[in-house]
Amino acid sequence: MPSPESIERVRAGFLEDLARAASEADLRTVRDRYLSRKSGLVPALLKAVATAPADERPRLGRLANELKQKIEAALAGRVQALEAAGPAVEAVDVTLPGRVPSVGRRHPLTILRERIEGIFLRMGYEVLEGPELEDDYHNFEALNMPPDHPARDMQDTLYLAQPIVSPTHTATVLRTHTSGMQIRYMETHQPPVRIIAPGRVYRRDNLDLTHTPMFTQVEGLVVAEGVTMADLKGTLAALARELFGPGTAVRFRPSFFPYTEPSAELDITCTTCRGSGCAVCKRSGWLEVLGAGMVHPAVFEAVGYDPERFTGFAFGMGVERVAMVKYGVDDIRLFYESDLRFLEQFPS
Repeated sequence: MPSPESIERVRAGFLEDLARAASEADLRTVRDRYLSRKSGLVPALLKAVATAPADERPRLGRLANELKQKIEAALAGRVQALEAAGPAVEAVDVTLPGRVPSVGRRHPLTILRERIEGIFLRMGYEVLEGPELEDDYHNFEALNMPPDHPARDMQDTLYLAQPIVSPTHTATVLRTHTSGMQIRYMETHQPPVRIIAPGRVYRRDNLDLTHTPMFTQVEGLVVAEGVTMADLKGTLAALARELFGPGTAVRFRPSFFPYTEPSAELDITCTTCRGSGCAVCKRSGWLEVLGAGMVHPAVFEAVGYDPERFTGFAFGMGVERVAMVKYGVDDIRLFYESDLRFLEQFPS
C-alpha cells in the first residue's frame, strides 16, 4: 500500500539516478525505470493508490501525480542540457598513426584535353571556345554540307524544337562538331590562321562500348599561302608521337569529309601489340585516331578567302577516342560513370 514515505523514497531514488545519468542513453534508462507503463515505479504507485483507504486516496493520488510531473520535467530539462552541450569530445590518442586524406584529382579526359591543348600551344596555335548551340549555317552550310547532305539526317543531329535567338546568333541545333568555330574565326580574321577549337559536341548516338551522344572534340585549322599536305602530315605525326611516344609509327589512309579535299584518316601503331597484330587492332597492327584533310575551296569561298591564293588543312579528333587508344580502355562509358576505382588509375 502506498504512503507519503514510499512516494518520497521513489523521489529520492530518482534524483540519485538522474544525477548519475551522463548521456541520452542513461536518461532513457532512468525514464524507463520510473515512467514505463509496464514496469515503471511511478505508474505502479498510481495503480496502488486505488488500494489505499478511501480517505487517503485523494492525498496519495495528488502526491503521486505531482511526482510524475516533476520527474517528466526533470528528464526534459536534462535532455535539453545535453543537446545544448553538444557531443562529448572524445580523448585523442596521439600515438595512433595519422590518416592520409583523400586527394581530389582531375578527370582523365580533362588531363588529356589539356595535354593536347598544350602541344598545339607550343606549336603556336590559338585555342578557341565557342557556343554549343549552333545555327545551321555555321554547323553545316559553310562547311560544304548543303541541305540534302546525309550528315543532316535526324539520326545524326539533335535539332532544337524552337530556334533560340540571342544577340550574337540564332541557334537551331546542338553542334555536331566544333568546326563551326573555324568558320566563325575565318569570318573575322584574315590569314594566316592557326587555331584549335576544343569542346563538347552532340550526336544522336546510342550509348554503347564505343559511342556516346555527347563527347569532347578537338578540331584544328591552318590557313596560309603555300600550305600543303606535307604540312598536315608533319603536324599530325608530331602530335601522335607527343601523345603516344616517340616510337609511334603513323599512316594516312584516304577518306572522305565534305569540307576537306583530299581527306585522310590517321592511324597509329597499335598501343597493345605495337604493330604485330592483336584482337584490339583486329589483327591489322593499326588503330584509327583522327580524320583530316586539305580545306575544300568551297569553305574558303563561304568565308571570303581567295581559294586561288590560300590553302589550308583541318583535322578533328575525339578526346574520348584518343583516351581509349592511349590508356587501353575498351568501354567509353567508363569515362562517365564516376567510378573512383577506374578514375583513380590515371595520373593527375
